[in-house]
Amino acid sequence: MIIKELSSSTGKPYLIIEYNQKNNWIYNNWDGYVTKESVVTGSLAVLKAFESYHTPYGLNDNSNLVGRWDHAITWIEEVWMPRAAAAGLRYYAHVVDKESFAAASSEEMIKRTKRFFQMCSFDNITDAQAWLKECQKAVKEAN
Repeated sequence: MIIKELSSSTGKPYLIIEYNQKNNWIYNNWDGYVTKESVVTGSLAVLKAFESYHTPYGLNDNSNLVGRWDHAITWIEEVWMPRAAAAGLRYYAHVVDKESFAAASSEEMIKRTKRFFQMCSFDNITDAQAWLKECQKAVKEAN
């Protein structure tokens, strides 16, 4: 179920946010080139989804991003991560094209998440989904 779709000033969508009820996770599909402003706007929309659906699982797909987004990492760490963790995020699967410029930004973000939630990077959506399902299984078995 699509929650929100954000578009650039040219009308091209750069982020589609969905709630996957069957798997109980928020799915974010980023596309194209993003500015700091679009990362902030999009990330706040993602945060609102976590606050609304109270799921500890997120699937962030950056496989279609074109450029780096280093310009937003400090904001993500200082503002978004604490708020996402407070909203209940515990497991964040991050899909990235390892050959893209965005991969370096993703690696830097992963280094900064450790005190907030567990985040793992994948080069395909299938492995990311499998990891989230394993996390769900482990949580269920622990309870």
